[in-house]
Amino acid sequence: MRGLLVVCAAASLFAQPPGKRPFDAQCAPCHGIGGAGGRGPNLSTLRRVNTDDALTELIRDGIPGTEMPKGWMLSENELRDLTAYVRSLGTVAPGSVPGDAARGRQAYGRAGCANCHIVRGEGQAYGPELTAIGRRRSAAYLREALEKPDAAAPEGFLLVRAVPKTGKPVEGIRLNEDSFTIQLLDPGRILSFRKADLAKLDKLTGQSPMPPYRGADVDDLVAYLMSLRGAQ
Repeated sequence: MRGLLVVCAAASLFAQPPGKRPFDAQCAPCHGIGGAGGRGPNLSTLRRVNTDDALTELIRDGIPGTEMPKGWMLSENELRDLTAYVRSLGTVAPGSVPGDAARGRQAYGRAGCANCHIVRGEGQAYGPELTAIGRRRSAAYLREALEKPDAAAPEGFLLVRAVPKTGKPVEGIRLNEDSFTIQLLDPGRILSFRKADLAKLDKLTGQSPMPPYRGADVDDLVAYLMSLRGAQ
C-alpha cells in the first residue's frame, strides 16, 4: 500500500505541466499559486502581451521601473515551459470583486487618500501612484494593504526615522542615500541630512506610514482601486 502511494505521488508530480515548478518557485511569491494574484497581478488575463515570444521576452527581461525582475536563472527550456504555463492560466476566469466602485471612489475622497497618492494626475506623490493599481495588484493584496499596511509595504518605499543631534525627529520615505547624506520625502517637502549631524538613523523596514483603514466600506474601496486600470 505504501509503495502504491509513492507511485501515485510520483505520477502526480510528473503529470504537472513542466512550467509549474519554475512558476511556483519564482513567480508565485508575487503572483500567487496558479496566478491568482497577490503582490503582483492576477495572470488570468495578460494585457501586456499577445504572443508567446512577447511573453517570453517579458519574463526574461522583466519590466523596467516595476517590481517585475529579470528571469536571470532560467534556461531557455525553462523559459519556454514557463511561458506555456503562464499562457495556460488565461483559461481561468478572474474572480469577481464585491463592493461598488462608485461608492468606493467617494470613500477614497473621504479618507483623504489623495493626500499621499496620485490617480490620473491628481493627488500627492508621497505613496505609490494608483492610476493603474487594478492592473498590478490583486483584490486580496489591496484589501491587506488597506487593513494591514505594514504587512503589504511596497518594495522601494523604505520608511526612515532621522533623529538630528539638535531638533525634532523626522520620518519620511527614503529618496536617495550615499555614505554621507540621506534625502527623505516628508508629505509636501524634501528633507536632506548630513549623517554626521544625526544622532540616530533608523530604517523602519516592513513599516508603512499609512494608517490601517477601518471603514465598513472597505469592499467598495477595494472595488474602486481594482477599477483603476490606467489612463482613461
